[in-house]
Amino acid sequence: MNIFLLLTIALAIIIVMLRFKIPIGACMLASGIFIWALRSGSPLALAQAFYETFTLPRTYDIIFALYFVMCLEIELRLSGALTDMVKALRRTFSDVKILLAAMPAFLGLLPSVGGARFSAPIVEELSTKINLSPEHKAAINFWFRHLFEFSSPIIPGMIMACSIAGVTFGAFISHLCWVTVLAFAVGWLILIRPIKVPHERKISETAAEIRHERNGLLLALLPVVAVFAVVVFGGLNASTATGLIVAGLVIVLALVKRPVGVKEIFLGAFDWKMSLNICCILYFIQLLGVTNVLNEIVAAFQASPLPVPVIIACVSLIIGILTGMSQGHVAIVMPIVAAMGTGDLKLAGVAMAFGVAGQMLTPTHVCLIVTIDYFKADLLKTLKPILFAEILILTIFSAYTFITW
Repeated sequence: MNIFLLLTIALAIIIVMLRFKIPIGACMLASGIFIWALRSGSPLALAQAFYETFTLPRTYDIIFALYFVMCLEIELRLSGALTDMVKALRRTFSDVKILLAAMPAFLGLLPSVGGARFSAPIVEELSTKINLSPEHKAAINFWFRHLFEFSSPIIPGMIMACSIAGVTFGAFISHLCWVTVLAFAVGWLILIRPIKVPHERKISETAAEIRHERNGLLLALLPVVAVFAVVVFGGLNASTATGLIVAGLVIVLALVKRPVGVKEIFLGAFDWKMSLNICCILYFIQLLGVTNVLNEIVAAFQASPLPVPVIIACVSLIIGILTGMSQGHVAIVMPIVAAMGTGDLKLAGVAMAFGVAGQMLTPTHVCLIVTIDYFKADLLKTLKPILFAEILILTIFSAYTFITW
């Protein structure tokens, strides 16, 4: 079977199963088994993919990072710091729409896998008095958290891209940083501008209440800054860094007389359904590797008569959709970019822009899955505005790149 027909059917399986409200993990597993059956059929391939999934450090980094982020959210919520932070910010900024966009974007600077789970309760808290659907809130949280994929030197995909493509961080970020601004503008136009915020009377607060809220704001921002510093300057992975901060925050909360029970934190954060979904997604990605599907896609495009930038764009988009993570499309596509022209900023930029678009439109993206789970939103309905936004961005990006090539 033609590789692209195979992928179309595999995607259709996922969409149909989602329509029947089947958990995303089961959908991805069924699609992966379908691909395996047609491309391999060997039990050894299934066993190899299983072995690779559960021996790769990435698997446990993702699962434990997500678990500790949920621990962190419980600490801040039960201590009241989350509510106090929102109150302090709303008192500072008159327009809550600014905060709905800015808070996920700020937390997006934090290089934590599944970190959208941390910004989700903040979006929920900010929108308590606004009539937004679960899908609208999920789309806001997911979109604005990923603005810095094109301009942050600590995003894993950016680090890999510069290393493989042979370009410097400064040059690559300077080349792509305008896409971050464009992504913010498009997200604002589609997701934030239509929101109708009801008029609220300002509530008078005592000096003690204001001071209490400011302390909550500091407590809420402290772990974000701490994780950022530990990852960037300490060189630890996301799960280890977040776990250390969670443990430290238990002590800090007790010292400032906002204690949260250890049992409530560590048992309350355990979500076996979410962990199972993520394991199924990671297993699906490994199945794509052992069945040689990813290599077939690259080979099919390389053999086509399309111009090189179009080939890179198409391969990046498809691999981004299949893997759902920046490291995935970067690891597969950037070596091709390097082979075609090491240090070619424009070609590397095309690979990055289209790869990120792919990872923003797929249920293999962990941040999307945890966001959907938190807001109890419909995945396909959440993706509709995201799809429209990506079409706008890629159209503008492609036109600008073509004109300036």
